Amino acid sequence: MQGFGSCKIGKKTKMQNNKFKKIKNLLFNFWPLLFIVFLWFIFSSPFLIQHKIPYPAKYQVSFFTPWSEYKKYAGPVKNNAIPDVVDQIYPWKYFTIEQLLKGKLPLWNPYSFSGTPNLANYQTAVFSPFNLLFLFLPFVDAWSLLVLFQPLIAGISMYLFLKQLRISNTGSVIGGVSFMFCGFIVVWMAYGTLSMAIAFLPLALFAIEKIFQSKKFIGIILLFISIVVSFFSGHFQTSLYLVLYVFFYILFKYFSAKDFKKIIVALSVCFLGILIASIQILPSIEFYKLSVRSEIFSNTGGIPFQYLVTIFSPDFYGSPITGNSWFGYYAEWAGFIGIIPFILASFGFFARKQNNSVVFFIFATLISLFLFLDTPLQSLISALKIPIFSTSVPSRMIVIFSFSVIVLSGFGFDLFIGLIKKRNIKKIVLHLSPIVIIFFILWFILILKILPPGKIILSMRNLFLPTAILVFIIGLTILFVTIKKDKALLFLGFALIILSSFDSLRFANKWMPFDSPDLIFPSVPVITEMQKSVGTGRVYGEFGSNIETYYHIPSIEGYDPLYSKRYGEFIESSVNGELAQAKKTEVFINKRGKYTDRVLDLLGVNIIFHPISRTNQSWAYPVWEKLNKYSVIYQDDKFQLFKNDTVMPRVKLFHKYEVIKNDKKLIKRFYDDDFDFRNVLIVEKEPKIENNIHSNSQNKEDVKIITYSPNEITIEVTSENPALLFISDNYYPTWRASVNGQATNIYRVDYTFRAVVVPRGKSIVRFYLDRLL
Repeated sequence: MQGFGSCKIGKKTKMQNNKFKKIKNLLFNFWPLLFIVFLWFIFSSPFLIQHKIPYPAKYQVSFFTPWSEYKKYAGPVKNNAIPDVVDQIYPWKYFTIEQLLKGKLPLWNPYSFSGTPNLANYQTAVFSPFNLLFLFLPFVDAWSLLVLFQPLIAGISMYLFLKQLRISNTGSVIGGVSFMFCGFIVVWMAYGTLSMAIAFLPLALFAIEKIFQSKKFIGIILLFISIVVSFFSGHFQTSLYLVLYVFFYILFKYFSAKDFKKIIVALSVCFLGILIASIQILPSIEFYKLSVRSEIFSNTGGIPFQYLVTIFSPDFYGSPITGNSWFGYYAEWAGFIGIIPFILASFGFFARKQNNSVVFFIFATLISLFLFLDTPLQSLISALKIPIFSTSVPSRMIVIFSFSVIVLSGFGFDLFIGLIKKRNIKKIVLHLSPIVIIFFILWFILILKILPPGKIILSMRNLFLPTAILVFIIGLTILFVTIKKDKALLFLGFALIILSSFDSLRFANKWMPFDSPDLIFPSVPVITEMQKSVGTGRVYGEFGSNIETYYHIPSIEGYDPLYSKRYGEFIESSVNGELAQAKKTEVFINKRGKYTDRVLDLLGVNIIFHPISRTNQSWAYPVWEKLNKYSVIYQDDKFQLFKNDTVMPRVKLFHKYEVIKNDKKLIKRFYDDDFDFRNVLIVEKEPKIENNIHSNSQNKEDVKIITYSPNEITIEVTSENPALLFISDNYYPTWRASVNGQATNIYRVDYTFRAVVVPRGKSIVRFYLDRLL
């Protein structure tokens, strides 16, 4: 019996040992992924543990009207360098999700620019699969996960790709951590668009490797997902970089493997992905062609050579976070990867024998370097007038540079360890020498006080940590070459992972704000009053572009790289009545323009929003000087709301019109002092309305908006004679109209607005959007 019992105990012990070995093997195999997730958890802990939201809420309430007028919101602001998140991305996402939850495709935004495309805006990311988060979670939680998933996807994907290139676990972890918190990913993370669009680049390359290794199914699926999700993420320029990188990598793999069938498979998957994404791409291209952005070609925006020091010392020229930034555009030029990957990349450039893929990443590094640097090449690209490339900021190409250098650092780590094992001091010194020389030059410049006075101490302070890490790595290298114990190299790898993670996490934590959800678009009385009073009209005033879309307060202004060029010209021409060029990214009417009041009246602006602190200021709209036109309907200790007593209704019947086809003449006529804009429309095509000039029968007219939603407007009209029904919403070619159920033509009137012909009697007019193109 004792022997039998001992046997049972022995079997149990053996089973426990086997279980322990399985767990040990599992941890050994998956510790890199667990480490990346753990690092991500540390970064995301303000949300995961404290429920703080990755959104600049303190910045919003401290710097944006109307909240900035209240002292109760005053307090320290961590990051005031991401205004577009408040002005654009968050409100657009809120509106988009709101419409999707109603079961409607959010094609049109009626609250900015007197109406503007929403889906075709591209940055609204209407088709992003991550929008599913918002269907099941509170908005702030879904937003937080959308933002925080970006570095996680980037880090894990990069690790998988580097492992696929046969780079060691340690080298792959360093690469994954460096990419997930590289400069581009971090500074654009709060937007939830650019970083997401590029986060799938390593996954796409991983998929290509799988395809060329005859693991077609998983490769095809992952490549397709990467292409589609990137294009649906909300930033076309970044996704274009991704797909071009993928295309050239496929060509490289073909010339390496000489497998024509696999290149056809990979290219076909890319084409299919782009084809599926065309549901977003094509409407955006149409909008792009109608916007002022398509005609503004610029050779500016390249990164100066001396700014490359921020690759390993991001705050060398100061930082917006600490308010001491004195040179460059911190976000647009962010190329930080960390000092560890920078050192290792110097080894990676000489790792061609280790893997022939190194050649591709060396070329990618050098080509992207020339494309984002401020060189004569930028002037050439601008002169060529290439769509997207010649109209976009070239500095964002730096993400391709960062990615390629980080891949090289993975190869470099393995070469570095191999050289230490071989005690090849000569080559180690050879590879470290360029880095040491760079740091020597930088400190020489600082010591000789070549930089502007007052900035030297700042640069020294921010160069100290990278220098200390470099010295520490050199010391460790000397130590391990001397002691000649290969097992001790595990400590060196561990040290490099910890130092790299510390450097990257420090950079990310410094930039990314996490704030209380209670501060995100908090309600204030004046906003509530505007919502109640505006009716079918519009509001004008100095409240910026952040509240209009979020609170459904229609505005004639707006801020966005994409908007109707003609609308921008119409607004800019109100200054003096001459056709003027639209601005690049915004529409804000001149507050002292000669014809500003004419525009406000025509566009149905029935409410003027006025912060009392702006009264008698020369740069504010002088509502206080026009009390014969405006009357106070609301006032508290911070704001006044005025009613416009001369405003025109948003929809109106016109019996008189003039036909003018020339843009310049049309604008000049509309802003002519003698032009009766309240009773005469200017059309570009003859609408053929009988008795147009002689009909003055307006006694029995009635126009009433029955329904008004983003994608559809229904109007009931009664007219004694045929007339033009005018609506002061922006003209756009995808709009359709019907009168009494019959399709009818929409005329572009007064340069950029809409009108349809209505017959005598009672009619139901319907404007609607039912297609993307």
